[in-house]
Amino acid sequence: MRASVLLEKGVVEMQERPVPRPEPGEVLVRVRAVGVCGSDVHYYKEGRIGDFVVEEPLILGHEVSGVVAGVGAGVPAERIGQRVAIEPQRPCRTCRQCTTGHLNLCPQMKFYATPPIDGAFADYVTAPAEFAFPIPDSMSDNAGALLEPFSVGMWATGKAGLAPGSTVLISGAGPIGALASLAARSYGATRIVVSDPIASRREKILEFGATETVDPLASDFDPARIGADAFIECSGATPALLAGLQALRPFGTAVMVGLGAEEMPIPVQHIMNNEITLTGIFRYVDTWPKVIAAAESPDVDLDALVTAEFPLEEAEAALTQEPGEDSMKTIVVVSR
Repeated sequence: MRASVLLEKGVVEMQERPVPRPEPGEVLVRVRAVGVCGSDVHYYKEGRIGDFVVEEPLILGHEVSGVVAGVGAGVPAERIGQRVAIEPQRPCRTCRQCTTGHLNLCPQMKFYATPPIDGAFADYVTAPAEFAFPIPDSMSDNAGALLEPFSVGMWATGKAGLAPGSTVLISGAGPIGALASLAARSYGATRIVVSDPIASRREKILEFGATETVDPLASDFDPARIGADAFIECSGATPALLAGLQALRPFGTAVMVGLGAEEMPIPVQHIMNNEITLTGIFRYVDTWPKVIAAAESPDVDLDALVTAEFPLEEAEAALTQEPGEDSMKTIVVVSR
């Protein structure tokens, strides 16, 4: 099979690799579409993310849709030909985190495109059968690939404790901010405020669930006037986090999603005096049924998030393109 392989920082090569064989309980998936994540770009440019270091050739890509092409022992043959979206996690299932329902925090986790585990910029991948989720015929391959980042937005929204009638502030009108907005709407939030300094992004985000937008750099911007029940930080910018904490009502919840600085100053007394909950997320748990259902809603158009496509042979170009103000998600098209 073809595979786009990151040899080292800044060096990608197309290679021929053996088609993987599904183990018992696994499926072999013919990849159709793979979303390009910021983590893929970071590995390409920097060769590492925190403690995860590219020390040997690595196939990038973890936002995947495709078609089941084969099955391992114990998996019904009827699954062959089924269109699926893949949850790219492989937890150990036996550690305390897994057995208590926190499999996303499994210390033995194997995750696509996280060193040393290969990802999906290739013709075929294998996955646990229960993590290859059937998608409806009405859903495009691109939309199926975007269920993975949609899961991030859905997990963040769930941790924010949104309920029908809630007000939520989301900082960052990029892809994750857009998907968090859609997730917030699925949870019943009625006021979804998105903050972003770029006017074109503020305008675009209104197509993805936001009910209003604010410019955090405007001279008259006062976050305290928002009175949000929850705040979801998707930009990774320290000023955005600090403003969002001020936007919360007492007893509100702030969820950090964007990857920012390793250390940030926070207003401890404000958090304590208002009993604000400040937490973060790391991937997700059991989100695929939710995002598949949410994506079938008539007011959710995941395809509208796609602003660029590249064939597998041009995966490096997908990683190195200069995003414009209106850029959202890039897809590597592996097959159709």
